[in-house]
Amino acid sequence: MYSIDRRCCRAIKAAYPKAKEAVLNSYINDSICGTWEKLADAVFVGGAQKLSKLGGQAIGTEKANWAKNIPPFMDADRNFSPSFCYFRDKLRHLSGQ
Repeated sequence: MYSIDRRCCRAIKAAYPKAKEAVLNSYINDSICGTWEKLADAVFVGGAQKLSKLGGQAIGTEKANWAKNIPPFMDADRNFSPSFCYFRDKLRHLSGQ
C-alpha cells in the first residue's frame, strides 16, 4: 500500500487551506476506505457525517466542487497513485499521446 502522495496533499491544501492534515495523512492511496468521506472529513465543515445528512444532491455538489477546485493544483505527471496513473496513461494512450 502507498500512503497519500504528499503532492496530492499539497494540492488539497492549496485548494482548501483549512483542510485537516491529520485526516489527509491518514489516507492510504487506493485503499477501500470511503474516500469521499475521508476528503469530506478533511475539507467540509462538519465532515462526512454532516454532509451525508444534507443528502445525495449536496454530496454530489461537493464532489463536483472538489473535482473543480483541486486539479488546478495537481501535477498529473508526478502523481504516485497507481489507480490515477493507470487512468492517466489509458487516457493518453486513447488520445494518441
